[in-house]
Amino acid sequence: MTTVRQIGILTGGGDCPGLNPVIRAVTRRAIQSELTVIGIRNGWKGLVEGDTIPLNLQAVSGILPKGGTILGTSRTNPYKRPEDHERLVANITKLKLDALIAIGGEDTLGVATKLSKEGVKVVGVPKTIDNDLSATDYTFGFDTAVNIATEAIDRLHTTAESHHRIMVAEVMGRHAGWIATAAGIAGGADVILIPEEPIDLAAVCDLLKKRHARGKDFSIVVIAEGAQFKAGTVPVKQDEKVDEFGHVRLGGIGHLLGALIEERTGYETRVTVLGHLQRGGSPTAFDRILGTRFGVKAVELVLEGRFGQMVSLQGNEVKGIPIEQATGKLKTVDMGLYKIAKIFFG
Repeated sequence: MTTVRQIGILTGGGDCPGLNPVIRAVTRRAIQSELTVIGIRNGWKGLVEGDTIPLNLQAVSGILPKGGTILGTSRTNPYKRPEDHERLVANITKLKLDALIAIGGEDTLGVATKLSKEGVKVVGVPKTIDNDLSATDYTFGFDTAVNIATEAIDRLHTTAESHHRIMVAEVMGRHAGWIATAAGIAGGADVILIPEEPIDLAAVCDLLKKRHARGKDFSIVVIAEGAQFKAGTVPVKQDEKVDEFGHVRLGGIGHLLGALIEERTGYETRVTVLGHLQRGGSPTAFDRILGTRFGVKAVELVLEGRFGQMVSLQGNEVKGIPIEQATGKLKTVDMGLYKIAKIFFG
């Protein structure tokens, strides 16, 4: 056990549905144990700049069904500039934070891991709609994204059938195709393309031709933004800009694929890029509950003095595990699930 009176909480990286349920749960569980909660604005940037707000019951009232994060977020890397790291550490002392709860994906938790090794009392909460963190069965936001993508595919079906077109739907998935696989299965996609398996354009076109040959004059193709035509090639990106963690903005593989399909098959093809629609709006019931469970467990890890750990869903149990387990390697799609999806291709 450790003496904790005041904790800070921040959200870093891309926003996603379920963040506010975590913030609400952390605040309510902490207040129940007579702790003071300080909200840090805009991720690590807020801790570098000392930009904070107090969190109390009134501040978190009504945020459970809201998407995004009331604290704001950023992709700030405090280790990119030595002076930022120094200011961050100084602000932890200045703000009298006895512990810090960091909610984020691989990059945010990577910073948390480094800080923990430096002696900062940190607890992590995993967050990524891509569901690609290896140390937890699911992360909140993923279920919402899959539901949004599935609804979009359902809608594309009707217009594809009416116009006798091929519809390509590009969904999120930088390194892992969990959203594409899950939404593609749920939405009855005819082809699903993911980063884990290089695109065989000839095979895709053959599947579509065979489908048309048996009387189906429309098709749905779902592709993850990080899918590639050859193993080891650079994913298609929007521009050359990179964020502070060295990531480029992906996007455009859907349009490239659509043009190639139309050229090779002669079938009229249209492309829809879902983009940020997938991570906006209200979280599903599953994500609200998972975010709530994660938030409560994070505070309990703080109260137990189990720093350097993060919450993790394993089966139906939320446990505490070392943060670095989440940043060691990405969780790619279960190829057994993808094999099931392939049964329904074409």
